[in-house]
Amino acid sequence: MSLCEKIKSGKFIVTSEIAPPKGIDVEEILKDAELVRGRVDAINVTDLQSSVMRAGSLALCKLLKDRGLEPVLQVTCRDRNRLALQSDLLSAAVFGIENVLALTGDHPMLGDHPGAKPVFDLDSMQLLEVIRDLQLGKDMAGKELKGVPKFCAGAVVNPGADPIEPEIIKMGKKIKAGAIFFQTQAIYDISIFKKFLQASAHLKTTIIAGIVLLKSAGMARFMNKNVAGVFVPEDLIQEIDQAKDKSAKSIEIAAKLIKELRLICNGVHIMPIGWDKKVPLVLDAAGL
Repeated sequence: MSLCEKIKSGKFIVTSEIAPPKGIDVEEILKDAELVRGRVDAINVTDLQSSVMRAGSLALCKLLKDRGLEPVLQVTCRDRNRLALQSDLLSAAVFGIENVLALTGDHPMLGDHPGAKPVFDLDSMQLLEVIRDLQLGKDMAGKELKGVPKFCAGAVVNPGADPIEPEIIKMGKKIKAGAIFFQTQAIYDISIFKKFLQASAHLKTTIIAGIVLLKSAGMARFMNKNVAGVFVPEDLIQEIDQAKDKSAKSIEIAAKLIKELRLICNGVHIMPIGWDKKVPLVLDAAGL
């Protein structure tokens, strides 16, 4: 079954992600993707994550698709105008890539080319509308397409946003624009996430909770300070800080969170941030 079919069937969804290389050597990344074959429902491919220049998401998605893996094409609005965004979406459809995650994207000043000119011709909401309209056979100018693409569109949401109400309103608008599923910002405090689920319950959509593998106490503190809506409780920070084996503790924490999340939401999205080889270990520990 495709990712969309699994979502509609009510299956608990498990996704992970990989980042394209800064260069053209994709061998190790493809080997890492093979480690989760048959264990995750789809693999996100990031699109110049954190505004760092890399190979493109579309290229890696095509390689995954050719190997029988289910890719999720992340598409950010930061670097391309509406012409390029629509063209890339049609190109993905030509390759048989259906799953698309619509993102606005981080500002270039946060990445390794801070002098790059940001585009932001569209935002993630408008991009979802584009994806919807392309499937109806029209481009943004109302011109008819020769051959109509099929997509499974997703969006992102931040359960830790404060106040949460604007985030819920945006979710509703994204659903109206065609979002089938939502992948969330990293979750570490289950109580905060439960409040978000209660606030968004009326939307009746598929929510896939994000898990970022914590590499160190320093990383946790950095996220608390710099990543909006992310809160790593102090007890988790202390656990990592005091652990002799940081890697094993990270896997243990991620697995514990997944076991709790499995009871209350529709899926989990594991973001290894360079620790791709540890994803199977997390899945083992979580019983997935």
